[in-house]
Amino acid sequence: MEIKAADAMKLRQATNAGLMDCKIALQEANGDFDKAIDIIRKRGLIVASKRADRNASQGCVLSRAEGGKAALISLNCETDFVAKNENYIKFATKILDTAFAQVPKDLAALLAIKIDGRSISDQVSEQTGVIGEKIELSSYSHIEAEDTVAYIHPGNMLATIAGFNKKVTDAQLKKDVAMQIAAMSPVSVDKTDVPAAIVAKELEIGREKAKEEGKPENMLDKIAEGRLNKFFQESTLLNQAFIKDTKQTVRDYIKKADKDLTVTSFARYSLND
Repeated sequence: MEIKAADAMKLRQATNAGLMDCKIALQEANGDFDKAIDIIRKRGLIVASKRADRNASQGCVLSRAEGGKAALISLNCETDFVAKNENYIKFATKILDTAFAQVPKDLAALLAIKIDGRSISDQVSEQTGVIGEKIELSSYSHIEAEDTVAYIHPGNMLATIAGFNKKVTDAQLKKDVAMQIAAMSPVSVDKTDVPAAIVAKELEIGREKAKEEGKPENMLDKIAEGRLNKFFQESTLLNQAFIKDTKQTVRDYIKKADKDLTVTSFARYSLND
């Protein structure tokens, strides 16, 4: 059957699919608009499965914080060209806003949420069909605390969120903490929060290095402990040297503003990691 250009354009506006793809879908659906949308969607899922093994190393990492909650997501794609597309960024922002509003418990729960009647998972697959690249919602984190902050590094390839144990009136302090996390990629807030598996691994590495250096057997454990403490200084947020003044730690910087203030949690995601 003959398809009017106006109908194909309407389907294109509803799906973001190519104009010719929309025309073909309408022809196959005998002009039925809803069936044509289903055809576009199914083809998107087919394309998604065919591109499942592709490397989606580019994308858009966004975060948002307000009051006592914060959220961070990463929507990955294959090329920088797509990552910078206005519609792609809008789609990522829509997912972030949904995550912020509903605070799902994990990535799977976020993917199951419906926007405009369709799950985020299906919409991500549909975008693969529309754009022709692998699209993947690869990361989601959320924080609930007395106060929060979010930071997005220029270019949308790195973002952070952090929570505090009380309300913070100093906006610059909040930004500094978020940027410290972005720049120095700590593994935890404090040394007591470092997972036991990481501590064990660092002790093992420290012991092996000392052994390779020919240190006495009875000194290996002590040397490993010393290197573990150095790891804590370099890799835990509150014990790191503050990037804007390396003569003090992040803990020192925060305590100068408020002796009772501390960071309770954080999340960081970078496409370069």
